[in-house]
Amino acid sequence: MLLNITIVIPTYNEAENLPILVQAFFSLPIKKLKLLIVDDNSPDGTGAIADQLQKKHTGLMQVLHRPGKMGLGTAYVTGFQMAIKDGADVVGQMDADFSHPPEKLVELAAALNECDVAVGSRYIAGGSVDKNWPIWRKMLSAFANWYARSILGMRLNDVTGGFRLYHKRVIQTLPFPRIRSSGYVFQVETAYLITLLGFKFKEVPIYFTERRLGKSKMSFRIQVEAALRVWQLLWNYRDLR
Repeated sequence: MLLNITIVIPTYNEAENLPILVQAFFSLPIKKLKLLIVDDNSPDGTGAIADQLQKKHTGLMQVLHRPGKMGLGTAYVTGFQMAIKDGADVVGQMDADFSHPPEKLVELAAALNECDVAVGSRYIAGGSVDKNWPIWRKMLSAFANWYARSILGMRLNDVTGGFRLYHKRVIQTLPFPRIRSSGYVFQVETAYLITLLGFKFKEVPIYFTERRLGKSKMSFRIQVEAALRVWQLLWNYRDLR
């Protein structure tokens, strides 16, 4: 049975990357594949470009325009719920900047035959991060992942990554009203919830590269916020442990 797969991609100032990404996306050998762009009123015109691409890929692509920057977490929650309402059997998430290789969606989709959530992982055999990153950045990325895994007691190797496919049953079970993360710690919060709810992960190795074009949204403030939020997650979901 072929599954309807919808990939949710939040965008903010991705005008350079989006046309290339959409072309790569619809070149994949996956049937019943759709794309949902959630744009936060990008000043560089990403939303308008998405609208043009939607016309080219009628019936395969949707664009949700939001009035401004409302956070990565809310973009995903809104996109996930919209995808399920529109009939998706599988919902995915990935970045718009090619740090997540689109071609790996084929392997992730196949992995769903053995699990509830397929994860593109940097931290299993065969996975890695950009070879051009300075050593301090590689260490920081690995430490952040280890830190979250250790505090929350998760077996998933890559808890901070945002390249995933979810079976519909997972999205329908997640308690979205309780999710408070608006930034990158949203990845950790959802991974923790999925673990507590007893769903099964399968990790697929990926090479996580630096964005091709545009400017990174990651900052030191965001990283500090994420570190503090991990402890809040431990407390907030104590009733599910």
